[in-house]
Amino acid sequence: MRLFLVLLLTFFLPFGAGAEGGRPIELRVVVADDAAPLAYRDESGQLTGFSVEIARALCGEIGANCVFEVVAQGDALPRLLQGKADIAATGLFENREQRVKLIQADPYFRSFSLWLGPADASPGRKGVRVAVVGGSIQEDYARRQGWDVKAARGSGELTRMLIAGEAQAALVPMIAALQMQKNRAFRGLGLAPTVLRAPELSGDIAFGISPHRAHLKNDINAALARIKRNGTYDRINSRFLPFRVS
Repeated sequence: MRLFLVLLLTFFLPFGAGAEGGRPIELRVVVADDAAPLAYRDESGQLTGFSVEIARALCGEIGANCVFEVVAQGDALPRLLQGKADIAATGLFENREQRVKLIQADPYFRSFSLWLGPADASPGRKGVRVAVVGGSIQEDYARRQGWDVKAARGSGELTRMLIAGEAQAALVPMIAALQMQKNRAFRGLGLAPTVLRAPELSGDIAFGISPHRAHLKNDINAALARIKRNGTYDRINSRFLPFRVS
């Protein structure tokens, strides 16, 4: 009878999100590698950054084996919508029409956007070419304003474009601007920052979840709450950013 009860309980106990047939589930996580300090390769070539390490911590919490795949920022959303990826840890998505199709977890940081331009060039001034990261909300905004836009694959290429004179200004997330300031040649350009107050350029940033894996939302939200309670989130924040973003 005891053996029968054990077998009965085992049969009816629900499987957790982190197991399929007793094995850890595999989740495909798309990230960028040219978006420091959120996602980049360190000196040894390993993927790291604030967003990458938060994703790793969430995977650990839900007991999943997360496989990272590097994509251009603009490719993250299509891969989620097509079911070719499960989670996007880029923090950047395309236009508003496409975003409404996406499932988003709870926010993991808050951001706003900066215009970086010559002191005499107001945002969107005619004749000023503006660098943006392709596939970002900044690109979507700039194009809707009718600005002369040049898209880059990531913040590293965007910085190079500015230094090379291929663009005279940039519209970037605040965190990307901090990383760009570490480049001496970029600082030599003397670009002045202006916070743009447009609602669509600021707000909470969340990981995207494929509609094909909608059940992951609750697991990821619960895991995010746990790493905030147990101090893991704060340790990752302090490692990559000079201020708190939650």
